[in-house]
Amino acid sequence: MADWTDSIVGDRMTVDQAFNDRVTNSRFSSQEWGLIMTATELDIEHAEDPDRARIVADTEKLPQIMPELENVRSQMAQMGGGESEDSSGGVLDSLKDALGLSNGTSGNDQERIEAAERLTQAYADALQDHLESKGKWEQVRVAYQE
Repeated sequence: MADWTDSIVGDRMTVDQAFNDRVTNSRFSSQEWGLIMTATELDIEHAEDPDRARIVADTEKLPQIMPELENVRSQMAQMGGGESEDSSGGVLDSLKDALGLSNGTSGNDQERIEAAERLTQAYADALQDHLESKGKWEQVRVAYQE
């Protein structure tokens, strides 16, 4: 099933360029977006049904990259290339984590995960729209099933 994405590399590059404004206007930097997309897999849901088939963003790995996403944000803030999010509660969250009293993701992490999920699904929707407009969607859907 991974081979289906190989056939749309050029299409993804086109969508990446068109989607760049959306990323710029989001809460994520382009570096953070790159990390988010590295942790996101694209799947086709209901591939067997041409009327219901759609590209979906599988974001189950996003919680695992949150610490690295914060590192990217911190590095950018140190270089003056971006603003760091309000870190109030950062020490408290760190203490809770160290004591095992947190659920593993801080409120800020959960908000970022949800924002990333929305943005990655918007990307998946844009990719499907692009493929449909180029007459490639049916070919990609069938390739996914093979």
